[in-house]
Amino acid sequence: MASRPILSWIPAVFQTKWLSAFRTSGRARTDPLLQMAALVQERGRLSGWFQSSPTAMRYLTLLAPLDWAAIPERPLWHPAHPQVISWSTLAAVCLVKLEEGLSTMPRLRRFLVEHPPLIWLLGFPLQPARTIWGFDPDASLPTPRHLARLLRHMPNSHLQRLLDSTVSLIQQELAEVNVILGDTISLDTKHILAWVKENNPKAYVSDRFDKSKQPKGDPDCKLGCKRRHNRPDEADALPPTPAREGIPARHKTIGEFYWGYASGVVATKAGDWGEFVLAELTQTFDKPDISYFFPLMADVERRLGRKPRFGAFDAAFDAFYVYEYFHDAGGFAAVPWSDRPSHRKQFSEEGLPLCAAGLPMPKQGSFVKRSHCLMPHRRIRYACPLKFPEATGQTCPIQHKNWAKQGCITTLPDSPGVRVRHELDRGSEAYKEVFRQRTATERINSQALELGIERPKLRNARAIANMNTLIFVLINLRAYHRIRQRRLEMGL
Repeated sequence: MASRPILSWIPAVFQTKWLSAFRTSGRARTDPLLQMAALVQERGRLSGWFQSSPTAMRYLTLLAPLDWAAIPERPLWHPAHPQVISWSTLAAVCLVKLEEGLSTMPRLRRFLVEHPPLIWLLGFPLQPARTIWGFDPDASLPTPRHLARLLRHMPNSHLQRLLDSTVSLIQQELAEVNVILGDTISLDTKHILAWVKENNPKAYVSDRFDKSKQPKGDPDCKLGCKRRHNRPDEADALPPTPAREGIPARHKTIGEFYWGYASGVVATKAGDWGEFVLAELTQTFDKPDISYFFPLMADVERRLGRKPRFGAFDAAFDAFYVYEYFHDAGGFAAVPWSDRPSHRKQFSEEGLPLCAAGLPMPKQGSFVKRSHCLMPHRRIRYACPLKFPEATGQTCPIQHKNWAKQGCITTLPDSPGVRVRHELDRGSEAYKEVFRQRTATERINSQALELGIERPKLRNARAIANMNTLIFVLINLRAYHRIRQRRLEMGL
């Protein structure tokens, strides 16, 4: 039986573009990703071999809402490599990898070869062949090594544009049911273990936690602590009487240390419609949690077009600029007190801190702190009111331990967030209601854990950061389709 012409198997709406591609030996771009929205509306015009693939039809529905045109393109022709794939194709194929739970690039490539219609949908440059699909699936795909190489070189900003797209889609859908997105947010980090033997407790490694000895398996990962077993809020309490022999210091464990990275994510809960990702950032594991605050909040503002009014954080974010940010937005930050209880201050009506005896402390001077802090800021030193600016001759009512010298002094940042931090009522119902929103990030990180964020099979920072961004793009994309389905069921 004579074989059917190649073009008879190609979707009608793309026959002209495909013919042009074939005439240039696959060097011209044929990218159905940019036409996905039209394909969803015109499914009946798709060829039978495409419609007969449930997998391809499922991914057409899943990926169509994304703004693929927002991803800048790279030159699609190279004299040594005629099959150059676009950045949008790479992003789409990595989303398929995550959705299917494929841990490595060879498994991803095998999956694509087994589903040829998906190869066309994702925009790979096709190699013509006399097959039912009109192209050779195996010859149309780059090697797994090349896909991994591209993931290492793709700018993360391109993928952040896809995350922009998902936030915009969710915002538009919720606006149709009069739900405001992002008024209350939460921020948390998730540790990521590097794919190195130093993280394997069964592998013998001398000086496993020596940060000066970079693991050979990953040139970018850094050593960090996931959890420390100490309680700052109990520092003022007397230690309990030992009931047994002491443990030598060399056998004492005070934390969990890993080589790797951390992913910071800002999430928000919109009523009973679900939790959504507003921003994400991946850094090496040696960065403190508080370093995620400003870059993530800048992305949140850009995507929402405004500042969120309320924020829920853990004790690692107990910093004056966190409180100041939400105070300026008209709300407050729900953050546990992480300092010693005795360090909490009370303030006079004029905003001056009160000393231990309850007297307003006058300003003695100021300076700019530039070291050992996340951001330079002005600090004000307050002095004992009985000795500054002039000695009053009175005696300290409580006989402070420093009275014989210069009396009590204190130094605080020059920020309205300082007073908010010290005077915040952490037992109020308003505080508790906002603080409960921290579970939004926990549920988002739980979904990311199922998608493999904790143990990626990748060996450098750029590839891991790119894959993490795509993980949260997929989480938002799934949430968007759930909203659409629910609105359809409700008739909204």
